[in-house]
Amino acid sequence: PLIVESLKTWRTLDQRLGEATGFKQCGILYMAESEAEMAGHEAFIEQAKGYQLDSHLLSSRGVDELVPGSAKVWAGGMFTPSDGRAEPQMAAPALARAAQRKGATIHNQCAVRGIETRGGRVCGVVTEKGPILCNSVVLAGGAWSRLFCGNHDVFLPQLKVVNSVMRTGPLDLGHELTFAGGGFAARKRLDGGYTVSHLNLSVADIVPDSFRLLAHYWPTLLHEWRNLQLRLGQRFLTEATTPSHWQLEEVSPFESTRVLDPKPVASILDRAETELKATFPRFREAPIIEKWAGLIDVTPDAVPVIDEVEKLPGLFLATGFSGHGFGIGPGAGRLMADLVSGARPIVDPTPFRYTRFIDGTRLAVMTGF
Repeated sequence: PLIVESLKTWRTLDQRLGEATGFKQCGILYMAESEAEMAGHEAFIEQAKGYQLDSHLLSSRGVDELVPGSAKVWAGGMFTPSDGRAEPQMAAPALARAAQRKGATIHNQCAVRGIETRGGRVCGVVTEKGPILCNSVVLAGGAWSRLFCGNHDVFLPQLKVVNSVMRTGPLDLGHELTFAGGGFAARKRLDGGYTVSHLNLSVADIVPDSFRLLAHYWPTLLHEWRNLQLRLGQRFLTEATTPSHWQLEEVSPFESTRVLDPKPVASILDRAETELKATFPRFREAPIIEKWAGLIDVTPDAVPVIDEVEKLPGLFLATGFSGHGFGIGPGAGRLMADLVSGARPIVDPTPFRYTRFIDGTRLAVMTGF
């Protein structure tokens, strides 16, 4: 439901904002190499029945007609025509400017050190530039969220995975589809090039929280071990030496390191590039222009938390999007606004409840990172 509502918003967002977000409804195709993968797509379609999705299965010939030029014979695929894409570097500033026109104030390079309370509920936040009085706070801190919550003794099971990405120079394949299969995923960009990543592989750094949260993540690890590369390195020392508690008059970890900017994992990108060019030889014409990586905040069930923390009224969490934050951001933002304001939620908030990690009712692992 949150995906459906987000797509509805994306389709009208340029008109509502009065400027471009780069959104284009282009469709997305997941190509299957085997009958086992096709069975997985069939299971998804069965699960998605009743949610207004237009996902459907394609034969091998159907895949070739949508994305011609493949050197590989595919078993088939799953195509969702209504899906789309947008450009983060356009959409985020456009949304910010629209919020400012509605009266919001935005403070860059201004870390929130923590929350102040009165009578057991939120009464304000303390930033590095001074306090702000408020009755409600939304923590949308991504990979920083567990550390922030921990300083207020709020338990949040959250780990990070490193996902590496690259972009190519301009290339005209004769279609605009986003497509993925084998060891790669590719989407067209407005500059004519493609954003490319490995379809499945991510790196999970072993850190102190890996051991503290092992009981929560063990089922996910068993389910996803083929798609994870475990790594022990500098990240362990960095997190081991990062303060877990600090006073609000002290410099916070969010000021010491303002941006989490990991290095891309060359071996994973090399595998994706090799597979992509072997499968679609036309990509040999497009040079790799840039490579980067990000730390994705992952919950044990790969579903975000969008909820109020009962033990600290006024603190709302919107975190743990597990790599899907940009796509479902419009729906998640609307749901969060409904919860804060007391309006009727746009979708059932139950799957995103914070307490699922406390009372043992978290969702079964259904998908990867």
